[in-house]
Amino acid sequence: MSQKNETLTLFLAAIITIGLIFGGLWFFMERWAQLNKLNTNQSVNNNSKDVIPVPNSPETSNRKCEVSNLPQGTFNYGGSTTWAPIRKDVDSVLQSLCPEFRLRYTQPINEKPGSGTGIKMLIANQLAFSQSSRPVKAEENAEAQQKGFSLKEIPVAIDGIAIAVNHNLNIPGLTVTQLKEIYTGKITNWQQVGGPNLPITIYSRSKEAGGTVEFFVENVLNKEEFSLKINYIDTTTEALRKLAITPGGIYYGSAPEIVPQCMIKSLSIGRTNDKFVAPYQQPFIPVSECPNKRNRLNSQAFLSGEYPITRNLFVIVKQNNQTDQQAGEGYANWLLTSQGQQLIEKAGFVRIK
Repeated sequence: MSQKNETLTLFLAAIITIGLIFGGLWFFMERWAQLNKLNTNQSVNNNSKDVIPVPNSPETSNRKCEVSNLPQGTFNYGGSTTWAPIRKDVDSVLQSLCPEFRLRYTQPINEKPGSGTGIKMLIANQLAFSQSSRPVKAEENAEAQQKGFSLKEIPVAIDGIAIAVNHNLNIPGLTVTQLKEIYTGKITNWQQVGGPNLPITIYSRSKEAGGTVEFFVENVLNKEEFSLKINYIDTTTEALRKLAITPGGIYYGSAPEIVPQCMIKSLSIGRTNDKFVAPYQQPFIPVSECPNKRNRLNSQAFLSGEYPITRNLFVIVKQNNQTDQQAGEGYANWLLTSQGQQLIEKAGFVRIK
């Protein structure tokens, strides 16, 4: 009898021990699951602050592809070097918003990139649409019509031509006529326009370089020839470096490339010598304060036309009732949306609407 009681006691003890073990395991598993669920919820809530934007906020609108009838596929485009900031800072946003509309920047093989080269490539069906800092020429449209389509220019932004000089040059400004006479070789010393007795060293990119040079020759020089003493350079960056070490140097270029630079200063320009208009917002920020502060574009003067040397930037579109036309018009339409215009302004140009 005693042996039976002892066996029963051992059996009950074993049952109780096993029960306690499983009970403990169950408790810890339940507790672990609760903690894990809590941590997961907290993580989701924390991440949602960065991922889920507030309705109707700029973040929400920036996530929408707000272009109707935008075709799908990869489309070659290119042209004006003036457009480089837009390709970098604006087009990249369009790509993220509308990933099925893929843009492929295409450079010419044997020529320098520029507005004219881009239009030539467009006519040759190497591009779906092109970017230009000048209007289409009559002869270009005639050549396109021989290929069975016409060219349409859609203005999307405003740019100004700024005049850069050495930062030590002391001169109040130049009239458009004086600027023309400098570049055609009639004025050769800064003393002739109220400056110091210092020879003028003129710089320009070549006529083949693109729309900025073509626009300058057409609208500032009235189609007259450059001075034989002009110094041709390949890029604006190279020209600005030369100006920084050339006391009498002068160069012209797209305002967003010139006005914010630290190593030079941009001149005020006037239609007459009694009213010069600065391409930068007053007050002028001297070189000594740059780059902590930089001069900013005088956008209002560009928009109103008060600054005398301004131009439009164009998307050049094939009128052929095909996908290329749809791509070019869709791209231009997006640049003309509120978001596109804001980004163009951020890239350094003046919004057109």
